Amino acid sequence: MKRFKSILCVAAPEGACKPTLERAISLAENNQAQLTVVDMIPRIAAEIVMRDGRPVSADLQTAMKAERLRALESFTEPYGQRLHIQHAVLMGTGFLEIIRTVLRNGHDLVIKPAENPNYLERLFGSDDMHLLRKCPCPVWLTKPGEKSNYTCILAAVDFDLERPGTEEQKLNQQILELSSSLALSDFAALHLVHAWDAPGEMTVRSWSNNPNEAALSYVEGERAYHQRGLDQLREQLSAKLGIEAYDHLSPRFHLLRGAATRVIPELAKQLQADLVVMGTVARTGISGLFIGNTAEAILEQLRCSVLAVKPLGFVSPVKLAE
Repeated sequence: MKRFKSILCVAAPEGACKPTLERAISLAENNQAQLTVVDMIPRIAAEIVMRDGRPVSADLQTAMKAERLRALESFTEPYGQRLHIQHAVLMGTGFLEIIRTVLRNGHDLVIKPAENPNYLERLFGSDDMHLLRKCPCPVWLTKPGEKSNYTCILAAVDFDLERPGTEEQKLNQQILELSSSLALSDFAALHLVHAWDAPGEMTVRSWSNNPNEAALSYVEGERAYHQRGLDQLREQLSAKLGIEAYDHLSPRFHLLRGAATRVIPELAKQLQADLVVMGTVARTGISGLFIGNTAEAILEQLRCSVLAVKPLGFVSPVKLAE
């Protein structure tokens, strides 16, 4: 299932980035997509001077950029016979320049190694979170020691049956398409999870003359409501893939009661998922657009690679000219 047309891979010419580069090359081949591989360098402040008092000129910045570009081209050279790879060295603040490159060139996927900061108990660093919040296209963050082929992919979905045409439903379609396509290409097991709860249970108990019966009836109604939504997604996935491909994939569906921020990371750990595919929801706030609170809380707990998808029509707060 063709999905991407122009892939941007952020990979410094170091051994730790090799699995990410190989994943990007495989994706580009399978999708017949263009591939651009970039590295990042900081911008040298104009006021910095050498020890002998001479100012740091633009020539030094140019030389740094040329050196990193040569290293990047050497890093990707072994793959040159498989496909044409474009190269670039971006200069400035990492996430800003990556997003501006996406806006400028129309890339439809960013793939990069997770920062994995050793001073935090989480896989994703500051630049990663900025990309997840603000990049207009899907962002794929790979964990250290990335597998060449995944064995287990977990897709997290949400829905509102009373509003079937919402952005949430369109986001689910993207998640289903991406996760099933990757699972088929990697011969991986596909699991889909939806979290639900019954927030009014205690209120129902307090209102009823028969608290236990009323609560059981209410909770079962909530569960059945969410089960219908999951069954609809099952039917949509089967229709999109076709019976033969769907039967071959044999996806497993998990309807779990509890907060999504708890049950989704727990299931990812239990399944030893290699990749979690999930949506991020843009909300309006004082500082502009940011990732949904639930999505951010889930991301902070994951220890596997993540493919995060934005709602259709998402507009990045980052602009080309700032």
